Amino acid sequence: MVNKDLFAALDELEANKGIKKEFFLETLEAALAAAYKKNYGEARSIEVKITPEKNKIEFFAYKTVVETVEDPDTQVSLEDAQQLKKSIKLGDTLKEEITPKDFGRIAAGTAKQVIVQKLREAERSMAFGELENKVDSIINGVVRRVEGDAVYVELSGTTIEGVMMTSDQIPNEKYAVGARIKVYVKKLREGFNGVQAIVSRAVPNFVKKLFEAEVPEIASGVVEIKGVVREAGYRTKIAIASNDADVDALGACVGNRGARVNAIVAELNGEKVDIIIWSDDPFEYIARALSPAKVLSVEIDEILKASKVIVPDDKLSLAIGKAGQNVRLAAKLTGWKIDVKSESASRAAEAQAELDSTVSTDADDAGSLFVDLD
Repeated sequence: MVNKDLFAALDELEANKGIKKEFFLETLEAALAAAYKKNYGEARSIEVKITPEKNKIEFFAYKTVVETVEDPDTQVSLEDAQQLKKSIKLGDTLKEEITPKDFGRIAAGTAKQVIVQKLREAERSMAFGELENKVDSIINGVVRRVEGDAVYVELSGTTIEGVMMTSDQIPNEKYAVGARIKVYVKKLREGFNGVQAIVSRAVPNFVKKLFEAEVPEIASGVVEIKGVVREAGYRTKIAIASNDADVDALGACVGNRGARVNAIVAELNGEKVDIIIWSDDPFEYIARALSPAKVLSVEIDEILKASKVIVPDDKLSLAIGKAGQNVRLAAKLTGWKIDVKSESASRAAEAQAELDSTVSTDADDAGSLFVDLD
């Protein structure tokens, strides 16, 4: 069967989409065989052979050579078989061309369905291939439209659209159409119009990747990021450690005159960034995590994984932060519960505890004296 239109369409797809025609052929052959069985007999064993070089589609039936034919769809008599192939014997399988002359319309419809289906699969596969190595990384983009709470971003170097929902947007940040922005690729998903990338500027990993891009010592592994916690738009705390005694982790992240950290803060539109030197000593780590507040002392309860931190009176509000933000982030970063108290409050509590203890002791002594008098 010659179908020049079909093969011309496959050639066009290969030229314009870069999809080899071989990608379609196996599925197309199976679909044409199924269509043939539906129209000419379900029981037949059918093979379809497509030869693009000759613009040719051929149908073959396989029948077992028998003495007495009981099922004409699957069997052929020895006499009839030998008319087609003299050397054939009983029990052999005869391959017979059965290409119907009137199959063009059905074939065209089947081919169209297969091409549409396989084209979608190919585009989906190519789209995933474009961005699968970009997941968990930062990519540049341009805001193309804002619909409701969603911001749609054209991602540089790809044909995939990025979608940034409200939870992935930095609070109070405006996204004007045409604006160039950096986004973190969280994952890929199937959307109504094909593959979409779920992107974010609000997740902690966005800040982590900014540091990796800005600080060569982090990219090389000399300086290690131990943890990042964030309340987007307000404050980030990032814990770092040096794997080389000769490399100052804090200095590497801050950069000359603050150039590196300032570039990151600018990308975050002024969000505060606390760089914490990580420690395996919980006393030190908790104290550092409460930066920028100064800490006087730390007490810990390892069983409850809880701590009590004493700070100067004038640093209490700084240690706690607005609406408890600073201490909340410090607790997330360290993994310890943190109870912050001012120095005066701690002293007052200690004095009261001492007084209560004294009163209790005096009462016990009085009780003892009373007993003795009896």
